[in-house]
Order: sequence, then C-alpha cells, then structure tokens
Amino acid sequence: MGFPEADVRASTGADLHDSALDGLGVRLHDGGGMLRLWSAHADAVELVVFDDLDLDWIDEVAPMRPVGGGVWEVSSSALVPDAKYAVRVDGPHGAGMTFNPATLLADPYARGLVSPGINSWRSAVVDTSFDWGDAAPPRTPWDRTVIYEAHVKGLTKRHPDVPASLHGTYAGLAHPAMIDHYHRLGITALELLPVHAHTSEPRLLQLGLTNYWGYNTVGFFAPHAPYATAAARAEGPSGVLREFKGMVRLLHEAGLEVILDVVYNHTSEQGLGKPRSSLRGIDNRSYYRQHDDGSYIDVTGCGNSLDTSTGAASRLVLDSLRYWAEEVRVDGFRFDLAPTLGRDAEHTFSPEHPLLRAIAEDPRLEGVKKIAEPWDVGMGGWQTGNFGAGWTEWNDRYRDRVRNFWLSDIDYARRADTTPVGIGGFASRLAGSANTFSPERGPLAGVNFVTAHDGFTLRDLVSYDVKHNLGNGEEGRDGADTNRSFNHGAEGHTDDARILATRRKAMRNLLGTLLLSAGVPMITAGDEYARTQRGNNNAYCHDSTLTWLDWEHAAWQQDLFAHAARLIRLRQENPALRPVRFAHAEMSVPSASVIDWYDENGRTMSIERWTNASHRTLQYDARSTPEHEAPNRILLVIHGREDEAEVVLPELDGVSRYVSLWSSEDEHPREGGTHLAPGSIVMMSGTSMHLFRSE
Repeated sequence: MGFPEADVRASTGADLHDSALDGLGVRLHDGGGMLRLWSAHADAVELVVFDDLDLDWIDEVAPMRPVGGGVWEVSSSALVPDAKYAVRVDGPHGAGMTFNPATLLADPYARGLVSPGINSWRSAVVDTSFDWGDAAPPRTPWDRTVIYEAHVKGLTKRHPDVPASLHGTYAGLAHPAMIDHYHRLGITALELLPVHAHTSEPRLLQLGLTNYWGYNTVGFFAPHAPYATAAARAEGPSGVLREFKGMVRLLHEAGLEVILDVVYNHTSEQGLGKPRSSLRGIDNRSYYRQHDDGSYIDVTGCGNSLDTSTGAASRLVLDSLRYWAEEVRVDGFRFDLAPTLGRDAEHTFSPEHPLLRAIAEDPRLEGVKKIAEPWDVGMGGWQTGNFGAGWTEWNDRYRDRVRNFWLSDIDYARRADTTPVGIGGFASRLAGSANTFSPERGPLAGVNFVTAHDGFTLRDLVSYDVKHNLGNGEEGRDGADTNRSFNHGAEGHTDDARILATRRKAMRNLLGTLLLSAGVPMITAGDEYARTQRGNNNAYCHDSTLTWLDWEHAAWQQDLFAHAARLIRLRQENPALRPVRFAHAEMSVPSASVIDWYDENGRTMSIERWTNASHRTLQYDARSTPEHEAPNRILLVIHGREDEAEVVLPELDGVSRYVSLWSSEDEHPREGGTHLAPGSIVMMSGTSMHLFRSE
C-alpha cells in the first residue's frame, strides 16, 4: 500500500500506567471524532470508514500518524455515532510479525461491532448516552451475596411468561417474570456467561454447532449483539448498548447485582494461521505470548494467550474493566482462566503481577467484585488460594470435596462396604476452607460451588457415572473424565422409585451443603429445578433445548426449588452461617463464627473420630461474634453414610433448646420448627442433614 514509514517505535515493555496509552479507541468531539490505536511495531496505519448500508463499500481512507509511545491517531468528520470503521496496519516481516496491509481489522477498543460475514468485523462508533434515573448499584456485601450463574439466552429462551420477542435477550433477563423468579429464589447477583462480542470457531460451524457459551471473544468493549432484541439490533450497536444498560438499570432497581464472566486470557483469533481479525494484525508480537521463533505459548488451550507482560495488553484489559464498571455500571467480574493474566515475561504466574494488583487496587474499580477462576492449563496454572487481597476465587477444592463426600464416597462404600475417607476434609470446606485461604482474606475469599456451566448439572451429577458427550462431535474425547458423580444404581433415566428418591435427597444434600457453608455460594441456573443436559458435561457447543432452561416443572422439581429458596432465606437470617472472618483460638474476632465439633453422641470430636474413615457423622456448632447483627447460633447435623444413625444433640452452655429449621430428609420443606431439648435423640436417615437454631 506504500504506507509512510513510522518515525517512532515504542518498546513492548510499556508501563501499564503509561499516559501515552490514555484515550485509545474513538473519542467524539465537535465535528467528528478521533481514533487512537496502539501498535509498537507498525510502520503505517490507516483508518477505513464504510458506507452505512454496505459494509464492504469504503467511503473514506485516512492515514493515521504516530504520536509517540506506539500510539497512532487520526481525526475524521466521518467518526460520528453509528459510523462503521476498521483499520489497516502494515509493518516489518520476521518472527512473530503477521502484518498484512490488505486486512481490515477491528479496533480493540470498539464499543460496538458488526459483522458483514464469517470472521469479518467492522467497528462501530456508539452513542453512549443513557438515562439511569435513580437506579443505584446494590453494593451487596460479600457475606450476603448469593450468585446465580446464568446464560443470557438459555435463561429466558423458553420462559412462558416472558414475551416471545424478549426470549433469550438482555431485555428478557430483566423482565418482571424473571425478577420475580430471582426474588422468590433469593439470589442477590446474576453472573452472566460471556456477553462480550464473541464468535464460533470454524471447526464448530463445519459441524453445524456453535460456541454457545461464548468463551471466544472478538472485542472486549462491545456487548454481544445477538443477545439483544430484534428492535435493538435494528437500531445498530447503539441500540444494543442501550438495551444492555436498560437491563442493568432494571436489575439494580430490583436490588440485584450484575457480574460479567470476562474472557481476557485469549481471543477468537485462535492459533497462527487462523482468523486475523484484530490484535494479530495490529501487533501480534506485542499482544500474544510467543517463543522467539514466533510460535505461540498457549496456556489457555484456545490457541493463543494474551501477553499481559506488555503494558498495552494489560492496559487493554484494565480499560475494558473500567468501561464496563463506569459506563455500563456492572457490579463485578469473574475472570476466566485468571492465572493467564498474572503471568510475567517469563510466563510464570505471580499474585503480585502489575495487572492483578491494578485490578484489585484501581480506585475506579473500588467496590466492584473481582472473582478469579484460579487455574489455566499452563505450567504452574493451578493457583487456588493464591490470588491475594482484593480477590475472591472459585473454590474447586470445595467442589471436589463436597462431591466426594455425598457422591463418590457413597458409591465406593456400596462396593467396598466402607468409605475411603472420613469427615475431616468435608468439615474444613463447610467451615470456610481455612486450609486454602489465609486468615487475612478469610472465608469470603472463596466462591463455593458444586456445579457450574462447565460440567454436569446438579441433576446429572446424581444420575450419571460417566459423561455422554457424543453430540459434541469429538467422539467423547472432550469434557472432564473425573466428575466425582454417582448415578445411584442406574445410568441416566430410570423409573425405579427408590433410585429416584435417593437422587432427590442427594441433590438436597448438595444444595444444603452449598448454602449452609461459610464462603460465597454460587448456584448454576436451573439447578434449583434440577435441569438435565442428559449427561453431557461439556455442552458449550449446543444452542438448543439441551441447554435452554425448561420452565415446565413436575411437583418434585417445585419441591427442590422450595428447598433452595428456604436454604437461601435461612442463610440470610443466620449470620453464624456466613462469617466474614475466621475465628481465632485466643481472641474474639468480630463477624466471625466460633466453631465446635461434636460426634453423634453429643461429645467433642476426638482425634480418633476425625481420622476414622468410617466415621461420617458430625455436629457443627457455630456461634456468631456480633459486629453489625444480633447474636446467632446454629447446629448443623451431617450424616454421611447410607445406614441410619441415632444422634444425641449436645448439651452446651447457654443453649436451652434447638429449633428445627430444615432437613434434607423432607421431600418438601416443613413449615414451623420442632423444639428439642439438649440431650434429645434425633434419628438421621442415610445420607442426610438437619439444621437447628440454638436458643
């Protein structure tokens, strides 16, 4: 193209807070707008503006000028709201350099994206104005937070009380019928699977499948347009953004927080030789982790890894977070494969990585929830418990131990007539995972979960021993092989009443454990009604009734919902169940829970009891240390064997009676609590839980 050679080149080691990186993307001004783009290695950059109706027809081409620090900029009267544009970038050839001056590339900071065809994108200038009214972020404290992980489309696609025009949309998510559901269940925050603009991999399209989950990001600033209503899409990217903001406003007015699952660790450009749509063509060497020969270092399993050892890549992430938190007013972020963001120039993870510390400490992100998925697939990628102050983490150790206790251990006991381990590890998870999170961070450093979008649903967890993923087109090779699940005697569907009853109780035990444990609970949408994916534990590529929630429920499913709602309410009413801090043996700690453990005889647990693999009956006494709420004390009885157990309620100083609040033995939660005196005997059926308030 004969671009003029740049007279300034920036180092790829630019500082995260380098002022040269301020104001990237399009900024509107009187008479048009200015585009600023970063590329350390480019020789020339052009702005290309397209016709409003024909996204292949170029209306204007303008050279961009280098202004220092690797930044290129241009002002144009064509950069007005709803304008569609791209950039073309030329540069040197060599290892890791993938410049092509003919390729049309999306602006990494584009607030809107439109696609004229597969793997082809045009950036869009958006009108960001919006009337927020009096809506304010709920700012729910961590100890009162109950997260509901959901897919925007799948949550409402089949809901009979949501208008058809709103099915599967941002607007549908905030429809009164959905808000009523959230309130009846009691959750406080929706954690949405990726809503950044994303696309499907060519391999999936060839199989007639799609990347339904959305972990294949095209742009970090633009909302995914297909989740907007037809009316909003007709208005263009500005209309899509307005609908997204409208959803946030309505949810905030209902007291609900919005947390976004964000995928900054890799992009949809995949491996070398795959689509070149943005960062690869702008400055591949600076944006992606590579060996000296230009081959990619992939710690994500998705073909590429964003290189956050460079200031510009880190700043791209930080600026995106600021935009969604400030302009769109979301309440938090869950970071997919978060260790990738904390790897240095040698690709080693550090909790003190400048980007991780900036996310935790940036005053513009103050009060915003930050949740790490604390693993990736690179060397040293498993980092649960290591993210430091300001971060909360998905607690996979919790997930695995709870599944083991209620499912795989029971399966083992049926075959071997003994359980492989006792109750000690389970008790640690119940009490907040102090063996994983430091005293300084406390129990709220962990997001507890039993299921998530990735893996079996709650119902499938108790109904299948192995995954059933043939529909994914990979001959069953994909998805986890170790699920810690148990089918209870039949694989999948069965009409055996005994097996079905046992499965229902297993689900109640899993939900009961999740919602009565110290830490932050996360429920996967649909688990409250026991939805199934027919044994598929990796349904990322199915945009169908397999993954859309079914809102027609049998009586037993409505019973399970009633249990989930009761448990959430009890959690909110009993601060002893949701401590902010770990207790200390030698001093009183405000907003902690002082815990004592008793055996089935009402006696303090002995070392022999803790270490005996066959001993799986425990009484969990937790009393709050008030700071902002009234004193509270609970007793939770857990019985983890399939035989019945006779349990003597402990005789404790200051406790005159126990009030029954909830039992997993009940098909439907009972109203009104039975009063029992200390020393009373309670019969526990096989594998069951019983919660009391101590008075």
